[in-house]
Amino acid sequence: MKILVIGLLILIVIMGGQLNADNPSAAKSKITLNLEGNSEVLVTGFIAPIGDAVSDDFKDWDALTNLRVAEPEKRYPTSVFQSFLPIKPVSVGEFWVPDITGVVTLLKQLHPNPNLSMHINAGDSFGLWACLRAYNDKFADIVFRIHAEFKLGEGWFTPSQFTGHLVIDRLKGKVSFFEMYVPEGPVNFDVKRVLYGMRIAGAGYCSKMELRAGNQDLLESLEFTEAITQEAAERALILRFYRSQHINWMPFDQVLEMAQTQQKPIHVISIDGPLTDESC
Repeated sequence: MKILVIGLLILIVIMGGQLNADNPSAAKSKITLNLEGNSEVLVTGFIAPIGDAVSDDFKDWDALTNLRVAEPEKRYPTSVFQSFLPIKPVSVGEFWVPDITGVVTLLKQLHPNPNLSMHINAGDSFGLWACLRAYNDKFADIVFRIHAEFKLGEGWFTPSQFTGHLVIDRLKGKVSFFEMYVPEGPVNFDVKRVLYGMRIAGAGYCSKMELRAGNQDLLESLEFTEAITQEAAERALILRFYRSQHINWMPFDQVLEMAQTQQKPIHVISIDGPLTDESC
């Protein structure tokens, strides 16, 4: 729900070549990413209680207030994680679309009814993208962004996004670390309920919704020979979804100076809530 309420003043300047400038793929060397299919990965899942984070309109909706992870632990063949890898060699900063099948399989550990074809889609909601963030002779780090929802009986639960890392051991062809989670709020999910023929919409905050395998200390201790920053990878992934992020949004104190210098008009846009999440 992106409702136009609060006024912000910005100068919209679409710079030539902006899309290419925001693409961090500068490395030319390409690597092949593969996993061996004869091992299993133990994944733990967790959803924190959210009953206190919703309005009174949803307090009596048991499917929401008692939302819990479907399977706290589950073992997967590595073929499921192969779905996150590209089908051809890639360089650092390069993008691809993961295979939906493996992603949906993992999401079902959180809830049995995930859906990547969002029931409300403004044109920038559907999708999943992955990016090679970094690698060295032994390891590779893939980051991703996924938009999905869960069907809850007479309604839908829509996290702002799922993001995370897949770190693979390139020599052994195994998963070394995996996390898929909903980033922190203050508001990080939308909820819609159909009750007595009426649609009720709301939003809230879930402190933790995640799937995890392995130890995050590994990722934090690795040194890579080729890499882009986490911030650059996240920025690049946002650009795959939202046209609003291709605009050069300017702070107001710079707008007046630039408008006078460049003799360009000032456009006024009112927004309430982020433009880069599927929650308010």
